[in-house]
Amino acid sequence: MALFFRAREDPARADASRRVAALVRETLALSEDDAVTVSEIACGDPACGGAETVVLIMRAGRKTEAVKLMMPMATVTDADVTALFEAN
Repeated sequence: MALFFRAREDPARADASRRVAALVRETLALSEDDAVTVSEIACGDPACGGAETVVLIMRAGRKTEAVKLMMPMATVTDADVTALFEAN
């Protein structure tokens, strides 16, 4: 008999992901047809503090755009998101 275990999602991490996605949607004035995903991955660069935030923006009819913030999701601010898209 095989047992399957499902990893529990960290509520704080899920909240941070939704918050950053909402900031991206607002900053870029995305429509309901556009999708945003936000993930946090381990970062090998000591400057990013061990984690980086990866944002995927999927706009209808366009190629997916990936951007990174060299910080954990929980620390991303409105100003970080604004600066990220002003630079790109």
